[in-house]
Amino acid sequence: MTTEQKTVLVTGASSGIGEAIATRLAGAGHRVVAGARRTDRLHALAERTKGDLHPIRLDVTDPADVAAFVAAAHQQTGRVDVLISNAGVMPLSRLDSLLVDEWNRMIDVNVRGLLHGIASALPYFTTQGSGHFVTIASIGAHQVVPTSAVYSGTKYAAWAITEGLRQECDPSVRVTTVSPGVVTSELADSITESGAAQAMRAYRAHAITPDAIAAAVSYAIDQPADVDVNEIIVRPSRQR
Repeated sequence: MTTEQKTVLVTGASSGIGEAIATRLAGAGHRVVAGARRTDRLHALAERTKGDLHPIRLDVTDPADVAAFVAAAHQQTGRVDVLISNAGVMPLSRLDSLLVDEWNRMIDVNVRGLLHGIASALPYFTTQGSGHFVTIASIGAHQVVPTSAVYSGTKYAAWAITEGLRQECDPSVRVTTVSPGVVTSELADSITESGAAQAMRAYRAHAITPDAIAAAVSYAIDQPADVDVNEIIVRPSRQR
């Protein structure tokens, strides 16, 4: 059990890193509100998780849906202490493949979804005089490789938005960016360009588990109120 139970909202909680975060934090004694579009997976997660986990359908690309998600969490528990913006997509491709719909999807989920969460949670944090934003960015926010131009652009945007938020927020509101390296997840399954998919299979040969990222998130949110862990990069020891 943690020393302080918090109400933690997790987006993209139906698989991968989001599922691992929700599972770890609920097991540690926090009240977790898990959001994702795949409600069947959320309910299955709630059934097998030891702890307090509430599933709510969520599409982060819809600002009204995100606002309703945060409001429902507040109504259920009376507080909103942490928002973990984890929902993301990664259909990597070369720019000359011209997969414009996939580019726009990344912008909608990875950037607009993050902004919708900030807009929905910040008023609650301001009113109660405390709160914690955690953004799951990517090592792609720090480096660009062929096929990652748009994805890295969205993750750099996520990093920049979160860093700007940190500088603008009252000190009572903490802000953390966690940038994972290669992690076992479903993200690579969305890659439709064959060359990018093949390169990713080789790149993921030494992936770490999503729980490694969940552990970093848990560390950041469980620090005392006067300690703000601003940025963490977690990657396999073999990844350079």
